[in-house]
Amino acid sequence: MAIGKDNNNSVIGPGSIFEGKFYIAGSLRIDGKFEGEIKTDDALFIGETGKVRTNISAREVIVAGTLIGNIKAENEVRLEETGRLLGDIIAPSLALAKGVVAKGNITVTGGQKKDVKKIVEESFGGTRTLDNGKEE
Repeated sequence: MAIGKDNNNSVIGPGSIFEGKFYIAGSLRIDGKFEGEIKTDDALFIGETGKVRTNISAREVIVAGTLIGNIKAENEVRLEETGRLLGDIIAPSLALAKGVVAKGNITVTGGQKKDVKKIVEESFGGTRTLDNGKEE
């Protein structure tokens, strides 16, 4: 993932506060506070001082700050060691650093378009019936 301090189309800097809808055709770095809605066709980076409350739709997402909201990524989500997350993640790939604090549901698709539950069940050989007649 090639996003950092020098590779951003837009930045919400430290000490800045932004509320509203942010639709961007490029990368975004947040080091300030943001509440609202974010959609980007590129990468989103929440820096260590970033505090974000939103649902995110992006190609790639890196969280080194605090995020309250869900993430839907096309390629990858990375939670850095200083990252804090309260929300769900749906992505083909997920990387968690030691020290991350997170709570939510995680769906890692591996890039598959098929339902993840069905993929795993088929890999296991489907469901089987227990002795009491209930499916496992």
